[in-house]
Amino acid sequence: MRVWFPLVLFFLAGLAQAGDIDAKVEAALAAESRPAADAERDRNRKPLETLKFFGLEDDMTVLELIPGGGWYTRVLAPVLAEKGKLYVAIGTRRVSESVLTEPGFEKVEVIETDDNIRRPEGSRYYALDDFDFGISGVDMVLTFRNVHNFDPESRERMNRAVFDALESGGLYGVVDHTKRHMEPDNPENRRRIDPVLVVKEMLDIGFEFVGYSDLHYRADDELRFEVGRRSVTGNTDRFTFLFRKP
Repeated sequence: MRVWFPLVLFFLAGLAQAGDIDAKVEAALAAESRPAADAERDRNRKPLETLKFFGLEDDMTVLELIPGGGWYTRVLAPVLAEKGKLYVAIGTRRVSESVLTEPGFEKVEVIETDDNIRRPEGSRYYALDDFDFGISGVDMVLTFRNVHNFDPESRERMNRAVFDALESGGLYGVVDHTKRHMEPDNPENRRRIDPVLVVKEMLDIGFEFVGYSDLHYRADDELRFEVGRRSVTGNTDRFTFLFRKP
């Protein structure tokens, strides 16, 4: 049985004493206001297992990067509504015009970073100008299938800004589509990224590598084809990494 979103916060409040992150995430996933198309992806994206691996708690200050249409925002916001705080930043126009206009999402705060993102003519990647998030003491930063969108210099700017925003001991969770190690760029791998490269770039900034999960490992993804192809979409091999600021 599913419940209306206004009731979700009521249920979450009743669970606050127990600190049951499983039940809070499950209540958010069951919200009646959640689109059916979002729910159809639960089996593939495994939100509860993923957020538990990252160590999400209901009293954290969390920053979600590149929220897209708000798939994870709809899960994170009600979990954090009572005791925590959710920020969204970079590429926030869609979520600002949709999810964040709905009842129950008023506490989500948008960090205005969209003016810093652009796509140079002829480039396959987006670029970011120098910026910072303007906040500090963040407990956790999350981004899902987005790191591949940026050129190396912009990834460095984004990840350094994340490092600066996190408190000591803060966590950075990253999920993205796997690219073959050291494979040259081609039209089929344009939305994939080498996981070894991601780890190296994070370590170069100063992050500690906490660990990885095989939650989104797909042995039948040959890593040969564009992730949007009919035969691949929804079944890509994705790496799931967790980093920590010392």
